[in-house]
Amino acid sequence: MDKIAVLIPCYNEEKTIEKVVSDAKQALPEAVIYVYDNNSKDRTVELARKAGAVIRYERKQGKGNVIRRMFREIDALCYIMIDGDDTYPLEYAREMADKVLLENSDMVVGDRLSSTYYQENKRPFHNMGNSLVKSSINLLFNSEIQDIMTGYRAFSYQFVKSFPVLSKGFEIETEMSIHAVYNNMQVDNVIVNYRDRPEGSESKLNTYSDGIRVLGTILKMFRQYKPLAYFTLLAVFLTVLSAVFFVPVLWEFWETGMVDKFPTLIVCGFVELAAIQSIFAGLILHNLGVKERRDFEMQLNNIRERFERIR
Repeated sequence: MDKIAVLIPCYNEEKTIEKVVSDAKQALPEAVIYVYDNNSKDRTVELARKAGAVIRYERKQGKGNVIRRMFREIDALCYIMIDGDDTYPLEYAREMADKVLLENSDMVVGDRLSSTYYQENKRPFHNMGNSLVKSSINLLFNSEIQDIMTGYRAFSYQFVKSFPVLSKGFEIETEMSIHAVYNNMQVDNVIVNYRDRPEGSESKLNTYSDGIRVLGTILKMFRQYKPLAYFTLLAVFLTVLSAVFFVPVLWEFWETGMVDKFPTLIVCGFVELAAIQSIFAGLILHNLGVKERRDFEMQLNNIRERFERIR
């Protein structure tokens, strides 16, 4: 087992990867640096190997697929994950690692948004998207994570081996954050400086398509992790919709004693039945979620025992 493993997912980062690996070796001399190549078509692998990194591969395209491979293959006391684009200074890696190794943090978030991100990043929709995602998750899950989409994080062995990677692309960071918050793991923030990509280096993140996928992931995970709240909101919406169409029918009945819009009345009844079913669905899924939480705590105990054996 490595003491510290630096994990760098890469796709076409020949402009910066050599510097990132060298900076990592300087900041964390005891660490093993792993570069996971995701079908790069440039000299990324050659330059990373030259800088002293251990090269491994993931053929399925997408950052989520790369992280799944890394988390399965690497055993370490502490994991530092960083992008290969040289946008995050490695000088903060020691502080982040110490929070895992000495303070029992499960996930340490490299918080760009509280420092230089909005000044350095030249893509205004990225700025707006980061703020929207941060506000949405902190509101829905009652958390205080300061940067949901950052690619600069530290993890404990317990987090890595208990995290079910479901996403395939850049929405993986959102999934990590929600997993940690929902399961009551210790999450710390470390403010880090951010610098924009150097000239000639291009982001793989598509503002619109990846942004839509991230928002879809938030909605999906809100339904999965907070089913009672989700289905209660759905029931309220259906009840309001039913009432909007029912009130004119009721008013007409009071005025004339007749119901001319009988089909509307029937539809309103079915919509309200759907609202009641939604409440019961939320209650059932909530109780199943409580059981899953108990099972997860037992899983953490098993992971801890395995960790102690192989340490």
